Amino acid sequence: MALPFSAGPALLIDWMPDQMPFSPLRRFAAAMACALALPAAPALADGAPAGCTGPVSPHWINVVVENVRNDQGQIAITLYADDSSKFLVKHGSLYVGRTKAVAGTTNTCIYLPKTGVWVLALYHDENANQKFDLTSFKMPAEGYGFSNNPPTLLGLPTFSSVRLNVTRDGLTSHIKMKYP
Repeated sequence: MALPFSAGPALLIDWMPDQMPFSPLRRFAAAMACALALPAAPALADGAPAGCTGPVSPHWINVVVENVRNDQGQIAITLYADDSSKFLVKHGSLYVGRTKAVAGTTNTCIYLPKTGVWVLALYHDENANQKFDLTSFKMPAEGYGFSNNPPTLLGLPTFSSVRLNVTRDGLTSHIKMKYP
């Protein structure tokens, strides 16, 4: 007998023989029924560019990385929630997406959990070691940039200067890399 998946979760449980109420197969059928009753995962956004980085979702933003020194390594795009206490702290980001570096301008996109306010911090991981390298004086050894291109001459930018309001999918943020 074929499983009646198209008939719905209730019929799936009813398909199992009643004389085996606690069998592993009946428990599996109950779990499948629950899974089938859950709402479907959201579909990907129409028009999201191929190669978006980060966990797939229906929300995304284009990122145009300007002044990329060379095509070595990757551009790492770190996504932060709108929470100043987690900005630039270890394990404070939501995730880091990566894309191949292209000299001059690197065009990419990153998936977002939803529209809203986010912070992007980028670095050019030229040696592809998947970390932001510092000099022995704790100064940047690789190129970096932030959403809204705040000044960084006197140190790290303020949290308020890097907040980016993404009101709809497909917006574009231009970020200029700065190299030591």
